[in-house]
Amino acid sequence: MTTTRPAPGHRSRRRGNGRARGRRAAVRQVPLRTHWLLLTTLVLTLTAALLLQGWTHQLYGGTPDGAATAKGDGRAVPGAVRDGGPVIDGGAAQPRSARPADRTVALTFDDGPDPVWTPKILDVLRRHQVDATFFVVGSQVAAHPELARRIVAEGHELGVHTFTHADLAAVPEWRRSLELSQSQLALAGAVSRTSSLLRPPYSSSAAALTDADWEAVRKAGQDGYLTVLTTLDSGDWRRPGVDRIVADATPRGTAGEIVLMHDAGGDRSQTVAALDRLIPELQARGYRFAPVGDALGLPRPMAAAPAGEHWRGLALLGALAASEWVLRVLGWLLFAAGAVSVLRAVAVVVAARRHKRLRDRPWGPPVTEPVTVIVPAYNEVAGIEAAVRSLLASDHPVEVIVVDDGSTDGTADLVESLRLPYVRVIRQENAGKPAALNAGIAAASCELLVMVDGDTVFEPDAVRMLVQPFADRRVGAVSGNAKVVNRGGLLGRWQHIEYVVGFNLDRRLFDLAECMPTVPGAVGAFRRSALLRLGGVGESTLAEDTDLTMGLCRAGWRVVYEERAKAWTEAPASLGALWRQRYRWCYGTLQAMWKHRGALAQRGQAGKLGRRGLGYLLLFQVLLPLLAPVVDVFALYGLVFLDPGRIIGLWAAFLALQFAMGAYAFRLDGEKLGPLWTLPLQQFVYRQLMYLVVIQSVCTALAGSRLRWQRMQRYGSLQVPPAGG
Repeated sequence: MTTTRPAPGHRSRRRGNGRARGRRAAVRQVPLRTHWLLLTTLVLTLTAALLLQGWTHQLYGGTPDGAATAKGDGRAVPGAVRDGGPVIDGGAAQPRSARPADRTVALTFDDGPDPVWTPKILDVLRRHQVDATFFVVGSQVAAHPELARRIVAEGHELGVHTFTHADLAAVPEWRRSLELSQSQLALAGAVSRTSSLLRPPYSSSAAALTDADWEAVRKAGQDGYLTVLTTLDSGDWRRPGVDRIVADATPRGTAGEIVLMHDAGGDRSQTVAALDRLIPELQARGYRFAPVGDALGLPRPMAAAPAGEHWRGLALLGALAASEWVLRVLGWLLFAAGAVSVLRAVAVVVAARRHKRLRDRPWGPPVTEPVTVIVPAYNEVAGIEAAVRSLLASDHPVEVIVVDDGSTDGTADLVESLRLPYVRVIRQENAGKPAALNAGIAAASCELLVMVDGDTVFEPDAVRMLVQPFADRRVGAVSGNAKVVNRGGLLGRWQHIEYVVGFNLDRRLFDLAECMPTVPGAVGAFRRSALLRLGGVGESTLAEDTDLTMGLCRAGWRVVYEERAKAWTEAPASLGALWRQRYRWCYGTLQAMWKHRGALAQRGQAGKLGRRGLGYLLLFQVLLPLLAPVVDVFALYGLVFLDPGRIIGLWAAFLALQFAMGAYAFRLDGEKLGPLWTLPLQQFVYRQLMYLVVIQSVCTALAGSRLRWQRMQRYGSLQVPPAGG
């Protein structure tokens, strides 16, 4: 056992608690709260857009008018209304009704405007010089405001048919009020007009009013609406044929009539053809055609909208258009994300199978030369003894250098007190992990180096397995197989799954594609000469392992994965500790990606890293996680407004795919499948935490802020594995 201290001129730097941190201390530390406010605003805006879409489209009353079920008897309907005309003022002290004058026909069209059939019907009306009344659905007006403007420009009349074709007799009062007010706003925004004419969806004649219908008519009358029912139903919604429609829409006598037809809600070709026959036939019999207002002599059923209402209407139309666009974009993004995720799953499984076959072959002649193991340590007293003893238990010759980076818990003293052979302790003032690693590299006596964290225990054969790939002179670094030791609780199991399924499957793919971006600090091996040519371990990023690995790739070295080199590491045991660790990892990876972006334009090994490795990281570790909140919000939207069974089925299929990948990865690593039962729970906590980490990291990077080094709390759960284990 020997102890080494840095030379007197060694530069001192401190971390944490206000101490200087060299280059890192010069970078501003900005608390990031604005981006969480921005994220919350974006999620709330997205939620509002989806709710608006859900209300206007998914809650749309699509039941055909004539197919509505009965809602009770009509005992409360006044006799003057039940036996009166089709136009009702239900708000008067004494309800009143009226009907068109004799030989006057008011053609009315419900459910539009429709981009296909409304123009055709307008063409027929213009050809016969007939004006009509269109009872429009507010959401359809918002979707096609140009058609509403054409209707008014050609002299026709607009009435309200609710905003989502809702049955006013069956919805609560707040919904009834909302349906009418939003319909008026849609008209105000589209044509700068309001209308006092209302036709409740699923209504027919006055004689068919039920008590619930009458209550809706009465409430509407109190709000200033005239309810326009019908006297002749053409039945075109059933598409019975042109002759039948013409017959049903033809008056039986000379009394004035209000005829119900439709310009939306399905194929209206029969309506168009029937209208082209009906108008000249009735004109030949002496009937005149007029919109409802003119047919009853109503004073100004349509009025100019106040300026404020017009602007609010424009805002509503804009919001609906924006939400429609958002939904369309989200649909494409989610489809693309799903397709890419499935392709990734297939790619990593295929790559893992091929990698397994390749790794069954020897790398070349056995590598038997001794290895220097560097253990950077800062306050690692809880696990350092187990880590060092496991290294000395290796079946490969090693020297161990523990670089104590200014620990305050007696880490160095503990290692020295063990008096273990082939172990050296280097003490230095606190300078950070990269400086500790560089001190170990400088003091190493072997060409092959293994770097291991102070919270990691090696299997007896791990060092030997880890250095065998160096039989290939093109290999500059080797990633080992890090395993989670504290996997008892849910959080431990989730991290265990992530290490086996996420990290290790990806490393197999990276190895085959020759674009390994990271050799983990817990278990990795390097050529000392390659590191020295790079200038050692850099301090410009928080992910020094990723930065170093990318630097080796850009220098032309191959970096490979040896899954048989197993080491056990402590994972964070609380959500807070996990957040801090992954935040540092993710942010450091973003720093390294930006630092090595020049690899995109390089050739050879560097180009493989740039175009394969960096592209993979950008897509699957940055962009797709950024979409995760959108996926969750959209899933809730689907459960509420779409087919819940379909959404649950898609989620189950996604979970089954994950389980299949997990089972295969666990089989490759020789792990029991038991922890995979926690996968469904992982979707509701762990995944959200991970994508929030990515969001926080991206915002930190965009803001130009820098994180301080954050040491993970140790729990002392490490033990030296038994020999031969």
